[in-house]
Amino acid sequence: MRGEAAGRDGGGARGPGEQVGAGPGRCESLRPPGAAQRSPACAGRAGRCSLSMSASVPHGSAPGAVRAGPGRGSGRAGGERGEGGGGGVADALRLVFSHQVLSFLLPMSYNQEDFFREYLKMMANMVILNLLICISLAFWIVSMTASTYYGTLRPISPWRWLFSVLVPLIITTQGFKKKSLDHSGALGGLVVGFILTVANYSFFSSLFVFFVTSSKLTKWKKDIKKKIDSEYKEGGQRNWVQVFCNGGVPTELALLYMIENGPGEIPIDFSKEYTASWMCLSLLGALACSAGDTWASEIGSVISKSKPRLITTWEQVPVGTNGAVTLVGLIASLLGGMTVGIAYFITQLIFVTDLEISAPQWPIIVFGAAAGLLGSIVDSYLGATMQYSGFDQTIGMVVNHQTKDSKHISGKPILDNNAVNLFSSVIIALMLPGTAWFFWPRG
Repeated sequence: MRGEAAGRDGGGARGPGEQVGAGPGRCESLRPPGAAQRSPACAGRAGRCSLSMSASVPHGSAPGAVRAGPGRGSGRAGGERGEGGGGGVADALRLVFSHQVLSFLLPMSYNQEDFFREYLKMMANMVILNLLICISLAFWIVSMTASTYYGTLRPISPWRWLFSVLVPLIITTQGFKKKSLDHSGALGGLVVGFILTVANYSFFSSLFVFFVTSSKLTKWKKDIKKKIDSEYKEGGQRNWVQVFCNGGVPTELALLYMIENGPGEIPIDFSKEYTASWMCLSLLGALACSAGDTWASEIGSVISKSKPRLITTWEQVPVGTNGAVTLVGLIASLLGGMTVGIAYFITQLIFVTDLEISAPQWPIIVFGAAAGLLGSIVDSYLGATMQYSGFDQTIGMVVNHQTKDSKHISGKPILDNNAVNLFSSVIIALMLPGTAWFFWPRG
């Protein structure tokens, strides 16, 4: 029965004191003068109403029934059920599984319910944060124990541990407030930030520059991007999957670096620290690759004057096609990787103490630029071949999944954008450090 229906007696007459549900989400009370007070509590959502009766129906009125929306009334007048009515179990189950069970147990308005949900979310965040701090403390204790027992690894100093907890926490909190990260992305970023920071400050500075520049560029010219990107999100709002695909490889390399060398900064010198230098360049290459791809997508798509070309066939394709490149985008990818390399290089100059007896560190900037450019090219090739692109005539945009109105442009539905980013960073992290060993100056 629809929301405008009212309770009826056997002859079709309406009692003078019945409650009438009029329209979705509204409760109306018809009371004759002098009738006892009733307390309606409207839930405030379409088709849902909860009523509590505080007085009996006046003499001579028919037993009333409340109808609130299509069969969703949860409050009923006392005279509706007969003495042996079989609807008690069904009504109880409906009440238990109803969305308003919280309001029934703890009578509150919907603003209070929203506050209660936010409170639960805040408590969950505090529990997770406490767990992360406990894990980081255990990490520090294990480091101190291992360095004392073996005498070969440098322990994590209390100041490094404190910096590695507080600074990533501040950054991820700001990223969440500015919608650069969603809830899961902020928690994932906190873990990635802690591990990279405690391992090497140069790792942290590279990650920081990548995150800040990518977030700023995502919001840059957002009005234009909304018209060409069917999956554009306000501020980026990266979730834990995107954080893992961009930061998972660097996190694993940072853990391997600490196992090999312990926490701390070292100069990149293949003749003295081959394995550690290889890991440092591998991590830098993965971050520079992600930065280069992001810069190319966010800059090339909005300021390039020429139409993009598919990297596999060099045909002109619509803006937003996976695997399409422009000259502006390629230059932007090189600059993005170079920016990450510059951040790493400056941190080396600040924190590494024995640079005068080590190999020159300036090739880090060149390596970052090369990783950004080559990473963008690899990403484009994977996107053109293994990621679906089609033009949807209805919305006038390129889509990443097949729809009834989409016309195929390129690629196959094998990988999504996150998987393409992950594979690109893995390829660059494996290839470029070995190549850099051939031309890196020896100290």
